[in-house]
Amino acid sequence: MNKKVTMQDIADYLNISKNSVSQALSGKPGVSDETRKQVQETANKLGYNYTPRQSNTISKMENIALIASDFALSQTSFFGKIYLSVQKEVKKKGMNLLIESISPKDAKELVLPYFIKSKSVQGIIILSHITTDYINEVISTGIPTILIDHHHPHIEADSILTNNRFGAYLAVEYMIKRNHKNIAFVGNAPFSPSYYERLQGYIMAHEDYHLPVKNKFILKDSPDQEDIVKQFIDNLEEMPTAWFCINDRLGYIVNNLLKERGYQVPEEVSVFSFDNGQLCQLSTPRISSVDIDLQQYGIKGVELLLWRMEHPNDPHQEIVISPRIVEGQSIGWNKSDVVALG
Repeated sequence: MNKKVTMQDIADYLNISKNSVSQALSGKPGVSDETRKQVQETANKLGYNYTPRQSNTISKMENIALIASDFALSQTSFFGKIYLSVQKEVKKKGMNLLIESISPKDAKELVLPYFIKSKSVQGIIILSHITTDYINEVISTGIPTILIDHHHPHIEADSILTNNRFGAYLAVEYMIKRNHKNIAFVGNAPFSPSYYERLQGYIMAHEDYHLPVKNKFILKDSPDQEDIVKQFIDNLEEMPTAWFCINDRLGYIVNNLLKERGYQVPEEVSVFSFDNGQLCQLSTPRISSVDIDLQQYGIKGVELLLWRMEHPNDPHQEIVISPRIVEGQSIGWNKSDVVALG
């Protein structure tokens, strides 16, 4: 007597989860069209009896969670665009998106949102970094989880990232090719791996062009606060001819502080930032910046999460999105090694 074919047999045959097989055969969302087709074809091939259903017969929609720190969700010009992209993609897949902001207190005490503790969601997207311990607490629930704009050696999860290192490299190289040899760095590199990678890109560009990295021009532990940057500028014994800022807020701050001190941008001093957000676009002059495709974060993030839901045991992967340079009016050609202090 032939053994009865089960959903687990189909899952083993395709190297996907039993849950993905169930979703594909029942018409539920949460699997790609290609996987749904493969499951149906394999079911027919192996002789599994089922009644095909269309996704529009679903009575219960699946839920995807998006969580982020209070700080990240307050940065609407950057993370707000990623959230909207995720929301759009989840809706296209016929699923619900549940959102919760994680306070510093909850992050410290490892308090998970109710919909995660109760396992009312089938997948989780973590936007930016919270804490490593908190993210690992989420992952320990066993719910498929992916990260957007964050990764860490102690976190075992799939990630969607920007190539921060190469983006910073291209920005610094852009200024070097315009004869700038004394380029300052401003940013809070320890704040996140993304910021630290931008510092690495700054250093890489100097090394490739055989330029010394001058520590006196590097402010690498600066939060986005004007008074700290102001003090750094005021304490300089000589003025660099160009500035690379780790994000647009710092680029905006540096640009304004230089102009307040009588420097002309870009005629005397150049400024380059990262993220290409509202602040660099509103600055006078418009600050050149490294652009990140925020919509792709959402598209690739949802795509990767659905893949992980179908392949729970496959090795983790990182998808890196290439940034691009957006030219403004803040970069000029250098005519001297340093600028006279005002």
